[in-house]
Amino acid sequence: MLLECFININYIKKEEGRRFLSCLFNWNINFIKMIHGTIKNQLQGLQKSLMVYIAEIYFRAWKKASGKILEAIENDCIQDFMFHGIHLPRRSPVHSKVREVLSYFHHQKKVRQGVEEMLYRLYKPILWRGLKARNSEVRSNAALLFVEAFPIRDPNLHAIEMDSKIQKQFEELYSLLEDPYPMVRSTGILGVCKITSKYWEMMPPTILIDLLKKVTGELAFDTSSADVRCSVFKCLPMILDNKLSHPLLEQLLPALRYSLHDNSEKVRVAFVDMLLKIKAVRAAKFWKICPMEHILVRLETDSRPVSRRLVSLIFNSFLPVNQPEEVWCERCVTLVQMNHAAARRFYQYAHEHTACTNIAKLIHVIRHCLNACIQRAVREPPEDEEEEDGREKENVTVLDKTLSVNDVACMAGLLEIIVILWKSIDRSMENNKEAKLYTINKFASVLPEYLKVFKDDRCKIPLFMLMSFMPASAVPPFSCGVISTLRSREEGAVDKSYCTLLDCLCSWGQVGHILELVDNWLPTEHAQAKSNTASKGRVQIHDTRPVKPELALVYIEYLLTHPKNRECLLSAPRKKLNHLLKALETSKADLESLLQTPGGKPRGFSEAAAPRAFGLHCRLSIHLQHKFCSEGKVYLSMLEDTGFWLESKILSFIQDQEEDYLKLHRVIYQQIIQTYLTVCKDVVMVGLGDHQFQMQLLQRSLGIMQTVKGFFYVSLLLDILKEITGSSLIQKTDSDEEVAMLLDTVQKVFQKMLECIARSFRKQPEEGLRVSDVEELTPPEHLSDLPPFSRCLIGIIIKSSNVVRSFLDELKACVASNDIEGIVCLTAAVHIILVINAGKHKSSKVREVAATVHRKLKTFMEITLEEDSIERFLYESSSRTLGELLNS
Repeated sequence: MLLECFININYIKKEEGRRFLSCLFNWNINFIKMIHGTIKNQLQGLQKSLMVYIAEIYFRAWKKASGKILEAIENDCIQDFMFHGIHLPRRSPVHSKVREVLSYFHHQKKVRQGVEEMLYRLYKPILWRGLKARNSEVRSNAALLFVEAFPIRDPNLHAIEMDSKIQKQFEELYSLLEDPYPMVRSTGILGVCKITSKYWEMMPPTILIDLLKKVTGELAFDTSSADVRCSVFKCLPMILDNKLSHPLLEQLLPALRYSLHDNSEKVRVAFVDMLLKIKAVRAAKFWKICPMEHILVRLETDSRPVSRRLVSLIFNSFLPVNQPEEVWCERCVTLVQMNHAAARRFYQYAHEHTACTNIAKLIHVIRHCLNACIQRAVREPPEDEEEEDGREKENVTVLDKTLSVNDVACMAGLLEIIVILWKSIDRSMENNKEAKLYTINKFASVLPEYLKVFKDDRCKIPLFMLMSFMPASAVPPFSCGVISTLRSREEGAVDKSYCTLLDCLCSWGQVGHILELVDNWLPTEHAQAKSNTASKGRVQIHDTRPVKPELALVYIEYLLTHPKNRECLLSAPRKKLNHLLKALETSKADLESLLQTPGGKPRGFSEAAAPRAFGLHCRLSIHLQHKFCSEGKVYLSMLEDTGFWLESKILSFIQDQEEDYLKLHRVIYQQIIQTYLTVCKDVVMVGLGDHQFQMQLLQRSLGIMQTVKGFFYVSLLLDILKEITGSSLIQKTDSDEEVAMLLDTVQKVFQKMLECIARSFRKQPEEGLRVSDVEELTPPEHLSDLPPFSRCLIGIIIKSSNVVRSFLDELKACVASNDIEGIVCLTAAVHIILVINAGKHKSSKVREVAATVHRKLKTFMEITLEEDSIERFLYESSSRTLGELLNS
């Protein structure tokens, strides 16, 4: 009954309960071990937040105890926690809870007499041994406790003896920084930074400088571990909290500037966080530690986590909201001139650091600046002429020497900045109609002039984007000419200005005009027959303008690819969408013609356009199925019909032809199969494909493998099998038999795939090789370093952490049971382990599998007695690689 109180949360959470539980320790010395055992057994199930209460119970019991009971609490309870804090694996769910209990005691030494001496005495037999242990994880755990409890000393010692003990602990810090195991070095860095920040004034200057030079001069550039480099920049901000450290760090930190370009994102993030801390505590000028040029280069190219932090770092430099608005514009121009791309990224995130009203003000300040440049270029007034607009006059005087309409790059940059800023506050302006109307009216009045002056393509694109933000009625001359511009484009033109024009039409709700244009250009099924029939009945006026089917496909693909435009396209009348779908379907006849007629010319689409049109037909049918799914499988059945067409026309044709003839048409039929499989994979992935569709797809996949030679489809089929397996386990079906049948077919398809690949490799072994010479074989660092088929399989596996864990369990079992044996197979297993370990879904099981493979490899040790051979080379390479992995 009393022991049950120790696992009752109500007792643990309440003050009276904890007081009662702590008293039970002093009841009977034999009861202490039973209490401690009960608590230890329950640690895994207790919340981490309760650990402070558990620690308090132990601490109160220790404080009240004396004699044999005190000795029992110290040796059987507190020291037992210390032992487990050092020897428990990090991945153990209990490890962090044990550390919480010990942390409570570490913090009590500052406020309770006797705690420091007790910690010194109890840690003495186990902590220093743990720091020297052969097991790297034990050393790492011991290092954490050492750092947290530092300094570990007996206050009763004489000054000389105490200094000697502290000196030894500083030496331990040095040894932690030089440990071969990265996690121990990282812990050492944490220790150095925490200890120097806390005891800066008391530490000998030589030791302090040496430790910091070791951290900033060596470990910040530790090429063997990104975690160690990251630890440097995560821990240095702790020292910055101590103002006495600023003069020394101001000298040491500039040497770290190139860490901003580290190849690890987490290191770059930590480095920028450190710069933000430097700026916040005013320890130094951040641009003296890392020059602005470096910051802008990273801002231009880096990922979102780094870029957002960099914007926060330099925000006040380029958008000083406490200064006049003209200064904002001046800084904007400076940033554009320093680094055009970085300026775009800066203003993309600027709205996160200031009010939307400031962003709106900046938009209009830039507009005034552009207006002033245009007026200056048109009028070229004498020096003494007064400007009508006082604000524009100020802008002219500030930027007169640096800004001109002839500076196309700068003008385009400023226009792009306006677009980016407008986009960033578009939602906010929806809630402030007055501000939005004001902005639209102001730009509507100047955009015609901008179009006349800024004729370069770099300026036109942002101008067109600005037009898309406004209603068509606000820019009538431009909006009326958009369709004409799209119609007059040449097929094969490289520039992408059509994108913004299509965006404009979609945002104005004029997607019908695009469909009409596309409809006129696309071939129809019975166009010729209709033309002949119509000509008998009446006189026709023929449109002499050339049709451009390839350009029509470019427009459709752009609309389908971009979510907002796709939404506009699918909101068009259903009749028009069905007509478009039918027009694209004519590509099937053209593809048949291309395959069946040597050198023949298709009737509608060209040889290059037909596969593209076929792909768009498949994609559009699925988008329509998603939109109109409530009406049944109307459009999904079209994709099923496409599957029947593939079987009856394409696969049957391939089956009947000679190899030499097929070689001439390989590209076409491979494109058809890949397009179909890609769309079907997406159908299953988004949940549109029911059980029947999935079953048909698997049967069709078997047909493809039986008919088509090669393995160009393997990656897609693997994706399909993965998606079908995943969805069959999630979707509700009428019976388990359906699921069993589906999964059985998945196995058949996978088995057939392996057979096809093995057959291909026997005929063309070079297709499956990554390297042909053993001497060229090196342990892979990335997925791309694996041979083709292994790359496909492992590429699928590493996409999911659950699949990675299952795969590693199976791999370990196969190695342990000798299903995988021999040096060649074990080397292959090593290479797979390395690639998984380098992926984003790292698993703790990697080390377990690596250890199993390592043990199995050791059974082949006698091979080292032989002369040079392939097996010996593979054995030595794999043993060395596994040794490095297990000791890292």
